[in-house]
Amino acid sequence: MTVPEGPILHADLDSFYASVEQRDDPALKGRPVIVGGGVVLAASYEAKAYGVRTAMGGAQARRLCPHAVVVPPRMSAYSAASKVVFDVFHDTTPWVEGLSIDEAFLDVGGLTRIGGRPRDIAERLRATVAERAGLPITVGVARTKFLAKVASRVAKPDGLLVVPHDAELEFLHPLPVGALWGVGKVTTEKLRARGITTVGQLAASEPVDLVSMLGRAAGGHLHDLAHNRDPRRVEVGRRRRSIGAQRALGRGRRTPAELDVVLVALIDRIARRLRAARRVCRTVTIRLRFADFTRVTRSHTLADPTAGTGVLLAAARELLVAALPMIADRGLTLLGAALSNLADEDPFQLALPFERRRATQLDTALDAVRDRFGKAAVTRAILLGRPDDLEVPMLPD
Repeated sequence: MTVPEGPILHADLDSFYASVEQRDDPALKGRPVIVGGGVVLAASYEAKAYGVRTAMGGAQARRLCPHAVVVPPRMSAYSAASKVVFDVFHDTTPWVEGLSIDEAFLDVGGLTRIGGRPRDIAERLRATVAERAGLPITVGVARTKFLAKVASRVAKPDGLLVVPHDAELEFLHPLPVGALWGVGKVTTEKLRARGITTVGQLAASEPVDLVSMLGRAAGGHLHDLAHNRDPRRVEVGRRRRSIGAQRALGRGRRTPAELDVVLVALIDRIARRLRAARRVCRTVTIRLRFADFTRVTRSHTLADPTAGTGVLLAAARELLVAALPMIADRGLTLLGAALSNLADEDPFQLALPFERRRATQLDTALDAVRDRFGKAAVTRAILLGRPDDLEVPMLPD
């Protein structure tokens, strides 16, 4: 009997931005390519072999790989390539859950009669993406979303890995604990201190010990993943749970006024995205990455949901001001902002004195001007003369 496999595919383009650059300029094929100058937005696998990584400072990347070719990002080219790839996904199955512009889950469980085994479908998908988009893509095939994503990571670059149902734990348990979702550097060190370095060792641990070590939610979650227990299905049309943006600042010191300008630009951008998606939010978060590359977040939940730029900016500014002593002490290399606790803009009960809609009338008028004449047609005075941040292409909000 044929061993069951699938039905979930995790498809992930390889070094997406860099691959698009190598596709469009044959002289770059086989050479180390870095996209972005001040901060690395993407690196080809030839550059990654020298230790270059996404979000690394450009100077450090060039020290690691001095013969790399550094190219400016072309966001419109990446958006166009992503559209072609997602057209291939949707031609393959109606069950597509996009995770980012270069990554998606696909459920092909109902296609056996017309498409063959999941591995056959995955092979055709990879060939079609190569033919229509000219890009390499890696696919993992497994019974759960979690394991399909792990399989694609192991198979990179430009590979296909199928984990049949009867070999799941045999594949999963020898992997390092860092292969599990939610296991970062801190959690890895905690587990290593207890002698847990592989997924199999974690799976053999008592759940109560993991809970005492990592907390109830994280401990239980990781124990389930170590046994490949992941009941989540591929969700079609799932809306974003948060809307955010960030800006790398380099290693130079920034004054509070300069940080405020960066924050204004971030909030202005994501608040417009929030309104374009016809949504409101209640929680405002700022994200900080310090000079030692440690990260913290600070958040504030509003009393009422809103899409007004003024309210959101005031909340974000309070968070930034409160964090300034920490920034002065530790330096800041990245500032981000995010809006969460999202809901549709219409189905909420208005609070007296019914000022909510009036508060966003100016924002709505400005949005209309920018939609018609371009985003540079009108801006805040504080942002005059400041170059636009790159807007990374992404899935609809």
